[in-house]
Amino acid sequence: MASKSPFDQPTKVTAERGEVVLDGPDGVGLSMTPDAAEETARRLLEGAQRARGQGTRGRDDDHTGSGA
Repeated sequence: MASKSPFDQPTKVTAERGEVVLDGPDGVGLSMTPDAAEETARRLLEGAQRARGQGTRGRDDDHTGSGA
């Protein structure tokens, strides 16, 4: 699910009581275990690399690893 336009500000990340806490734009917030945060970081980097390679061509429908 994509927003109306992509956010151009990074999400704030902190560690609290053994959890990784994300505080993003538009009130987006969640907490993760350290393991989930590390895997999410890896997936974000891969997605950013794919998006940079796309330019404005369109969507990459490779959802590998999403939902796990």
